Formats: sequence, structure tokens, C-alpha cells
Amino acid sequence: MTKSDLIRIRGARTHNLKNINVDIPVGQMTVITGLSGSGKSSLAHNTMFAEGQRRYLESVSVQTHQMMRSLRRPDVDEVSGLPPTVSVDQRVTLAPARSTVAVTTDIYDYLRLLFARSGVVHCTTCNRPVQCQTIDEVVQQLLQFPERSRLMLLAPLVRDQRGSHRQIMERVARHGLVRVRVNGELLDLSEVPDLNASERHSVDAVVDRLILKAGVESRIQESVSLAVRESGDACIVSVQTDGNWQDHFFNTRHSCPECEISFPEPDPGLFSFNTGRGACADCEGLGVKGVADDSAETIVFRRHRCETCRGSRLQDFPSRVRFGHTTLPEFTGQSVAEAHKTVQRWQQRLQSSETLTSDNFAIRSAGRAAAVRILPDMERRLASLIRVGLDYLTLDRSTRSLSGGEYQRARLASCLGSDVHGACYVLDEPTNGLHPQDTERLLRMLFELRDAGATLVIVEHDPDVTRAADHVIDLGPGAGSDGGKLLYAGPPSTVPDDTATGRALTSGASFAVADTETAETRESASLPNRTYAHHGSGQNIFSNEKCYATKDGPVVVPGGRNGNTQDSLAAASTARTLHSAGCSDPGESHLIIRGAALHNLQDVTVSIPLMQFVCVAGVSGSGKSSLICRTLFPVAHADGDPRSHLTAALVDVECRAIDGLDNIDRVAFVDSRPVSRSRRSCLATHCGVWNDVRGLFASTREARARGISAARFSFNSGSGRCSECKGIGVQDVRMNLLPDAEVPCQVCGGQRFSREILSIRFANRTVSDVLNLRVDEALDVFSEINSIVGRLRPFQQVGLGYMPLGQSASTFSGGEAQRVRLATELIESMENRILYILDEPTRGLHHDDVARLLNVLRGFVDRRHSVIVIEHNIQVIRAADWIIELGPGAAADGGRVIAEGTPDLLRDDPDSVTGRWL
Repeated sequence: MTKSDLIRIRGARTHNLKNINVDIPVGQMTVITGLSGSGKSSLAHNTMFAEGQRRYLESVSVQTHQMMRSLRRPDVDEVSGLPPTVSVDQRVTLAPARSTVAVTTDIYDYLRLLFARSGVVHCTTCNRPVQCQTIDEVVQQLLQFPERSRLMLLAPLVRDQRGSHRQIMERVARHGLVRVRVNGELLDLSEVPDLNASERHSVDAVVDRLILKAGVESRIQESVSLAVRESGDACIVSVQTDGNWQDHFFNTRHSCPECEISFPEPDPGLFSFNTGRGACADCEGLGVKGVADDSAETIVFRRHRCETCRGSRLQDFPSRVRFGHTTLPEFTGQSVAEAHKTVQRWQQRLQSSETLTSDNFAIRSAGRAAAVRILPDMERRLASLIRVGLDYLTLDRSTRSLSGGEYQRARLASCLGSDVHGACYVLDEPTNGLHPQDTERLLRMLFELRDAGATLVIVEHDPDVTRAADHVIDLGPGAGSDGGKLLYAGPPSTVPDDTATGRALTSGASFAVADTETAETRESASLPNRTYAHHGSGQNIFSNEKCYATKDGPVVVPGGRNGNTQDSLAAASTARTLHSAGCSDPGESHLIIRGAALHNLQDVTVSIPLMQFVCVAGVSGSGKSSLICRTLFPVAHADGDPRSHLTAALVDVECRAIDGLDNIDRVAFVDSRPVSRSRRSCLATHCGVWNDVRGLFASTREARARGISAARFSFNSGSGRCSECKGIGVQDVRMNLLPDAEVPCQVCGGQRFSREILSIRFANRTVSDVLNLRVDEALDVFSEINSIVGRLRPFQQVGLGYMPLGQSASTFSGGEAQRVRLATELIESMENRILYILDEPTRGLHHDDVARLLNVLRGFVDRRHSVIVIEHNIQVIRAADWIIELGPGAAADGGRVIAEGTPDLLRDDPDSVTGRWL
């Protein structure tokens, strides 16, 4: 392989990378793997992709560069052979509030162009196709204003567009006009200031000002003709009424003769609900509004479809333009599969010899050429969405309502449909949020991208994806300062067995670790044998029998982890029978969700055993998050909050009732959202340790002698922090036309504090030294301080022992953020009866990290808490006490409970999709 076939990275030192050198083959699929925190994202995103972004930004013009955010150069000696880079991640929460599936996949841009260039304008009053107005017709309408009316005729030249528009002003002057209206303000040309090129402006040339009276008809005719000639087709007549000027818009192309209403020439901007020109003024382009709902016992403030735009998000005029007798909102209201068929039908009509008139196809004849160019691109992108299994999504669905897996696949489908060759796609754990069945489809899509000439660089832990790669880069051996080293680079078949990745790629080694450690945890706990209970059933984990409570007494059915297939099938059948009969076990408590109907949930009623490890599984989009995160959690939280109303919460989540909430004292929701975006927040401040540390330093003899209080040991406020960097430790250096740089503070040398505060020592360490300690080191240093040990030990237990106390929370990865939240809950888990809800806790975790996580979750259960995990990871599902599977498909094909039981029962249940992978 020659240098031209490689991306060469030399001396990478971003974050914890240890000056590594690595080559990535072009045109192949490379997986970067390793323990969480080992430096994978630092290499892929913060080095390679960041350098690609920076190079692109430096290639644009100076004017454009000034308007955009400058990017810092990553800490690397050399990156060569790098193709154009594209990042594809799963951060749905970063999508704009108005973003839809069509917007995310770029289909909406094609739609805006199609309807602007080829659509037929319809009257907003009578809904008939509009006709063009002649200049004589415009003049006759102006003569209908009251006599002595003051009129000002203007030629619209710029409509809500960015730029300085100097050429427009020069053109107005050349044509002999002396006044303009800029952003509503009437000015002489000599008075017009320099317009900010980065802001939007509207510019109209003043053609004439007159008073309506007898004998001015010919003057009006000339002025209207001049205005239309200057603008191309339009004329604005501003009429003074009661001291105020009111604009009337006339267009020589579109007007309704019946209603005497003129309409502007459609342009793509009018069909955008992200701008004031196209967005519905009532809901501001969101399609929904908050309204009071008094249908329940209490008034609830809920989000309903905007009645003004009927949920279309658009103003009335653009929402009525039709192409092929279909409006844009009608088209985006279709599913991907339906829209694909519609586009194919349009293409067939365009290829036929039929006359394209508004009577049989509703297309402007002048726009036929545009439609012929646009529709194939739309069809290709829709077909890509179908190939990745998103045919059920409607194009107008809010992007933020998608699951992480759906969002990732939608963005990948956009890459597939873009027909771009030779790019380098950097993917951040694309299997997150994906069921193993969806992972198969994802791999086929990745192969298709690779075979089309793309270079794929994937940060991933999934062994199936790693085995399917052409090239593997393994980082480690540990996390944080213990990671950042290149352990292996080469084909997946020769990954060394003595690494964490090598063990994960062998036959089930990682699963054996999890099962062994979980059993040890159970055995060490001084609790009675745990039972798997659900709808009146219980299973002793040390037996192969399952006992059901019925009206005729207990029924024992063979089964369990070592039972044979026939016994397991019989047990699964019995469990479903008992479920339908509503049996219950008085020895165990449950949460029973009744009639859940949010999103795609189909009147779901399900019982969830408490004080057990319950996993909610199912394919991506099957309704897991809707059931647990958006139904159970809000109601349980409202039940424990005296300021909330339980009935209102149930109405809001479209659920009839949830029984058993009195069996829990508190609900804790743990997900991978950023802990904080502030550079000042760090692990020490987040867990409360820093207050204890400040107290220790303030109690030293030297601090007491100088009268230095604990408040002065804060880097967030007070006189003790560095006055130059304000306690951050770094300074931003802004350079015109060059990327910004971040350098250590020249005053404190990156130590955050003043010289006086840094002179105080505890255990021969300054307060800055303590911030640089890793969790593992801090536990040794403060081993005799119970308050500090009690708060730091949980972070070690969840695998964050490598993390420095002063590491900024804004730099935490998704997996680190989730484990920080989990460790915080461990600190507070001494309460009784806590319900823990975790949304895909294995996000960003290597298989070894997952085994450690399972021990923590099992510890919660052993302390009589309840754990509900939404997860696709088979390692986690296999370790669960009870599984609830939704499906069988996604969206309308999901939303039902299709299987319930222990892992062994689901494995042999023919209705279970997850069982096939167990």
C-alpha cells in the first residue's frame, strides 16, 4: 500500500493520546476500538475530523472565513492524505427544534426547490390556480383607492437576504432613482449606511410618490411599468392611511381575478419554516402550540397541533402551492415508503407524452425541466432511507423525536443518497441504540458506502462490527492517562488475545466475565435467594423450576437457565396465559402500566417486577423509550413531587394509570446527556468533594495563620483564583484570519489559583495538585477522610478511577457522562426503594466496561432497589432477571409487548426477535 492510499497521522497528542503514529487505509472500513476513555474519540473526532474541518474552513474566502467560527488546530505533528471529512453522530438533542426527517436527510431542500420552480400557485382564499396580472389590471386596482390618497410606488429588489447589496444601490443610482427603502426606513441614496453583510436586509427602490386624483392614470401606468421592469415582475404600492403606510403587493405573474389578490413569485425561501418569510407566524414554524386542556379533572398545559397552519409549519401561501395536485405539507405527511411511490409516479408522468397542465398534473410548464432534474435525486434519497429500514417514518416527523439509532441511520442514508465519492466518514458508535437485527442492516449499508469509494472510520465496541472491518486500531491499555497508546493496528483476524478487544472478539469471553461476577455478587449478598417475578410468577435463580400463583394454588413449570427447549416453551406459553388472566404474586411488588398510548404504543398494559434487574428490549423504534422514559418516568417523578399533579402527568403522557408507585420512594433517571457544558464544572465540583478539599486546606496551620478561609480556595469565584484566567487555567487567543488558540495562562501557568493560595499545602500538595489527581490517586491521598472517600469510591466502582478530579465536565464523553451520573446515584443510594431507569447505559462502553457496569447495577438490586434498563446490548440482556420485549417492528408495526420472561424463556420463544440473538 502506497502513501497515497493511506491517511498518515504522526505525533497525535490530543487529550490523552501518547504521541502516537498510525496509518488508516483509504477506501476501507476502519474500526477504532478500546476501553472507554482510551482515546478513540480523541483520535477519530478530535484529531482527524477536527483537522479536516479546519482545512475546509481555511480553504474558503477571507470574507466567509470571518463570518464563521474559527477552529483550533488539533495537537498533532502531521496529518496527510486526508480526504474531505464528514462526521455522523447520534446526538439527536443537538438537532434544531424545527428539524424534521425531511430536513435531516436534505430531502426538504429538494422539495423547496421543486415547489418553487415547478409548483402551481393557488389562491389562499378560493384555492383556485392563480392567474398573472397585467400592468393595466394593476393600474385599475390602484385607481380604486379613495381620491386624494397618498401613494408611494416601489420596486422590490432584495427580500430578506444577507449581504451588503452595494451593487443594488449602484444599479438604482444608474437608473436615475434617488430614494430607497432599506429595512422599512426611507432614505436618500446618499444617506444609506454600509449594510452588515452577515445580516438579512430588504431593499426597495422608490419609483414615484403621488396623490391620487384625476389625470394621474398615465403617470401611474408609467410608474407601475418602471417598478415592474426594475424588479422583474413585482410592484409594491404603499398607501398612507390614518398617518400610517400600508403596503400592497402586486405581481404580474400570479394573481387571483376572482378574489383580486396578488401573490409573490414562489422562491425556495418561502417554503422554509426556519425563516420568517415561510414560517407560520402563530407557531413560528414548530407546527405545535401549548394550549390549555381541561378535558381531565385538572387543567393541563399540553402541546397541540397549531390550528393556524394545521401543523404544516408554513404560512398559508406556500402551503397551498401544488405539484402534481399535491401540496408540500401533504407530501411530507406521507411515510418514506409512500413518498417514494409518489415520486416514482411523478417521474412516470413527466416521461409520458401527456400535456402537463394544471388540469391533469398541476405543474407549471416552465418548471418541467427543473422537475426532471430534481425528482431523481429525491427518489435516490428516499430509496436510501428504505434500504436502512426507515420506510415507516413520516417525512414531517420531528428529528428530536427519533431514537438515537433512527437518527444515525437517517444521517447515513443521507450520505448514501448524496452520491458523493471519496469522502471520509467518521462515525461515533453507530450501533448505539440499535438492536442486533438492526446492526446487520447497518453493516450492509456501511459496506455499500465503502464499496462506493468512501473511507469509513468508526469508533465502535460492537464485536460484530469490529470483525466485519477491513482494519482495526486498538487503543489502550487502560483509560485516561493509562490509555492513549497504540496497542494494535491491522486486520481483525490477528488482534492479540491478551488485550481487552482480543478477549471480546473471542467466543463469548466477555459474557463469561459478566456472568461470573454477577453470581459472585449475588452469593456475597446476605439476602434470600432472588426470584424472577412477573404477573404472579417467580423463579429461584438456583433452580430450573418456575412457580405460578393461580386461583387453584401454586403451579410449578420446569424451565430456567438449564431447562430444555420444550420445557422453556411450555413455561413461556404458561406465562402468557397467566398474564392474560391477570394473576399476581402477593410475595412480590410490581409497577403496572395500564393503557399506555403515547407515540406508537398500542394501549400497552404491562407489569414490571420491582427489586429486580429488568431489561426492556426490542428493535429500534419499537416504543421502548416511549413506554419507560416518556411514560413511566414522568408519572413516577410527578408522583414523588408535591408540586406536580399525578392526574395531569397521566393525561400528558396518554396513559390511563400506573399502579404500584407507592412501592418506590424515589425515581432516578440516568442517561448520557452532557453533565455540564461549562468549562468550570469538573468531577470534583459535581460530586461535592471540592467543598471538603477546600475545608481541609483552610484548616491547615498556615491558612489559619494568614486568615485564609475555605472560600478563597475556589476556582469559580473569589480572590483566591487567578485574576488573569479567572480560575479556568487557560486563555483563548483570538487571531484575525487564523484559528483561535488555547494556551495555558501565563500568570498562573495553568494552575488556576493565585500565588498566595498555591503556597498553602496539604499532604505536601497544593490545591492545584489535588485537581490533577486521578480518582484512584485521590482515594489513596485522602484515605482517612471518610467524607471524601465515600464520594469518590462510587466513581472508581463505575470505572472512572482514571479521571482527574479537575477534568472539565464539558470534555466528558457520552459514556463518561452516564457513568458520572450513575456514580452520583451510588452516593445517594442509601435511601430505600429507589427506582433506577437507565437509557442505554452501555453507550460508549467496551465489553470489559459493561461487565463492571453490570456489577454496579446488580449491587443496586441487592440493596433492594429496582433497576429498569432500556438496552440492545446482548451482554446486558443476558444478565437481566426479567426481559420485556416490544415490537415486533418499529413505529406503527411496534408498540406492543411481544415477549416477556427470563433470558432463557425469550431465547426459546418463537415470538421474540431478541430471543434469536440470545
